Amino acid sequence: MPILPLSIFDDLAGNFYATFIEKDRYMLFLQGLGNTLLITLFATLLGIAIGLVVAIIKVYCAQTGRLKIANAVCTAYVAVIRGTPMVLQLLIMYYLVFAAFPDEMTLLIAILSFGINSGAYVSEIVRGGILAVDRGQLEAGRSLGLTQGQTMKSIILPQAVKSILPALGNEFITLLKETSIVGYITIVDLTRAGDIVRSRTFDAFFSLISVAVVYFILVMGISWLLKKAERRLAKSDRR
Repeated sequence: MPILPLSIFDDLAGNFYATFIEKDRYMLFLQGLGNTLLITLFATLLGIAIGLVVAIIKVYCAQTGRLKIANAVCTAYVAVIRGTPMVLQLLIMYYLVFAAFPDEMTLLIAILSFGINSGAYVSEIVRGGILAVDRGQLEAGRSLGLTQGQTMKSIILPQAVKSILPALGNEFITLLKETSIVGYITIVDLTRAGDIVRSRTFDAFFSLISVAVVYFILVMGISWLLKKAERRLAKSDRR
């Protein structure tokens, strides 16, 4: 069995040292990871809030014929967001909408951009979950004296959440990976950190593979949490 020359191990050790230890470059990776998680978390919360409002408006308009103007605005919003690339939306927000804002606001701009983008997709997920609930549930709530809003809040939405949880989880994972484009507006996220280190060490292996491994671990962890949540919901249904 051939033995690898020691020079190969020396090269690997040297590249590892240059990528992570030299000049405390591991801190750049940690900063990038922190920015990635921060943008993903707050953009997800914003996206859920926007998506919930848009979905309720569209369902309410379809059921009652009211809020037609608001429904038209929501329909246009979803069409525009789904019909244009995320990176283009990010650049428009940075260079046009918030062009007068200082660079210290860049992280907030990224959160708003991804949150607005996510809201369009979440709205369709939530709307589909609401429509999947049997219409008899709405009629039962109204027969008990509840208003349409109370019925939606207390009866329809809790049942819809169980059916849309996997899709919301997939949206969270997609958003986590999509944040890799924030380097376009000078934010050092996880992907950008790996690319900066690569350009300084002239070694792509450790810098880029380590970023890929971190993303993979994050996605697997989120998937595990989602499966655990789904099992708990299934148990509560059986009870």
